Amino acid sequence: MQLLIKNATIIDPSSPYHHQQRDILVSNGMIERIGEEITAPNATRIDEKDLHVSIGWMDLGAQICDPGLEHREDLESATESAMAGGYTAVACFPNTQPTIHNKSQVKYIIKNTKDGAVDFHPIGAVTEHCNGKDITEMYDMKFSGAVAFSDGKYPITDNGMMLRALQYVKPFGGVIFNHPHDAATAHSGQMHEGMISTSLGLKGIPSLSEELMIYRDLQLVDYTESRLHIHNVSTANGVRLIREAKRKGLQVTASVAVMNLAFQDEALSEFDTNMKVLPPLREKKDAEALVKGLKDGTIDCITSNHTPWNEEAKDVEFLYAEFGAIGLGTTFGLANRILTDQLSLEEIVDKLAVAPRKLLNQDIPTVNIGSVANLTIFQPNEQFTYASDMIRSKSKNTPLLGHELKGKVIGVVNGKYSSFS
Repeated sequence: MQLLIKNATIIDPSSPYHHQQRDILVSNGMIERIGEEITAPNATRIDEKDLHVSIGWMDLGAQICDPGLEHREDLESATESAMAGGYTAVACFPNTQPTIHNKSQVKYIIKNTKDGAVDFHPIGAVTEHCNGKDITEMYDMKFSGAVAFSDGKYPITDNGMMLRALQYVKPFGGVIFNHPHDAATAHSGQMHEGMISTSLGLKGIPSLSEELMIYRDLQLVDYTESRLHIHNVSTANGVRLIREAKRKGLQVTASVAVMNLAFQDEALSEFDTNMKVLPPLREKKDAEALVKGLKDGTIDCITSNHTPWNEEAKDVEFLYAEFGAIGLGTTFGLANRILTDQLSLEEIVDKLAVAPRKLLNQDIPTVNIGSVANLTIFQPNEQFTYASDMIRSKSKNTPLLGHELKGKVIGVVNGKYSSFS
């Protein structure tokens, strides 16, 4: 099989063709030629205006719901959604039924996704059933293919458990992901605590609930000299704490959910349950601090925070709606729209493709002759209105229907597998 991509601008600092407009010929999953005016009569041809090609993007911490919760999402629909969003790799959280808390469950994910255009990398649970009580055999999971360890949507609240987890992974260079949300301080909050929550009569989630946990985790990292990833920071003070930790030389990385870059708490004024997410949408000053954190390297990557829910979990009164929205298919279009004047296209691609692999110690693909083709093909300046027929997830809980996005994904190539819109 051959694929010919015509007149594409290559975005890959590791490639000798970075920022150059070239044809790319892919044969049997390998980049055979990069040049001008390449001809290949039998090749599938991709020839669109303003084509760009980068290495394939990677998402961190998506909820894929398979096994056990396939009515919300399964591996097939998660693959379709990821491809539509330009991803060739997804590191998935362990919040399934059964939980990804042993090597058998790790192997289940790898085995059932190995033949496709999207590589799924399991994140193993830190505690059995993600219940915060008994630590898992992370060593076994690591050498079965787990790329990191986390209780996913459930924060590790026990100080001793977090300490032991960091100590456990240190000998083999593992990394602990933690979602910084202290439920006791949040106290059944429904949205960010502030003027908007007060005016709406809703219980608020104070910024303190995030910042207390970030502070605790950074102290434990300093003590253990281990590795921590703070998953989806949302507050200005949280960004400040992480920046200071990095200046001290702590082994800490951080991500931000695209929704927290794009929206603030005022977006909940109409009680749209699809805007009810964790971390909650906060204030303008927080969103500005998050963008600044991306720009100066405090925040390493942008995530989709993909959390599928069936209709019954969202089409209810706001108080009873679950937290979360789907995002794999829209992350680039939303991030590219709001960050155009703040970050270069190269910087946005780095946050989506390079940085996630670096923090997981994964091999980073390159756009070069002789390399395995791991590519995202896109039009960064194409503007469009997001519509329901564009959703590839089983779940439809997105607040972005009718919103203008910027940046259309044409397709992905991952070795011998490819998909195009």
